[in-house]
Amino acid sequence: MHFDTATRQRWMRALAYSKADALNARLQALTLAPEYELIRPPECGLMQIQARMGGTGNRFFAGDTTLTRAVVRLKSGTLGYSYLLGRNKRHAELCAVIDALLQEQTHFQNLMETLIRPLEAERDAEITARRAEVNASRVDFFTLVRGDNE
Repeated sequence: MHFDTATRQRWMRALAYSKADALNARLQALTLAPEYELIRPPECGLMQIQARMGGTGNRFFAGDTTLTRAVVRLKSGTLGYSYLLGRNKRHAELCAVIDALLQEQTHFQNLMETLIRPLEAERDAEITARRAEVNASRVDFFTLVRGDNE
């Protein structure tokens, strides 16, 4: 196999964090028009979010979020899956198609270089810009030692 679990998690993360319009534009620029059938059409639902206090404590219910999922099968028989936060059905379908294409040897290298890496770079740039914005308003608190406290 040309990829492992970590590699697939990487491309699924890049697809999930991508913007639907940007992903669609990039896919159209690649002039890929794969034939596929919908095994599970995109559908929206709710998912419960659980958390742990401090990351190690008991689980507690943190709330609900919307989720959209889809499953497609390429003409070759390869299945592609997607689970995305939000309610964008077209985005979920595109991610499932790209997941299936990335599992095929003929498309893997090309899509990793021309689609996944640029999506990761865009995400990294957004995170860096957000960090810079937050750091600009950061306030550092410190305590001065007074002479009479000793």
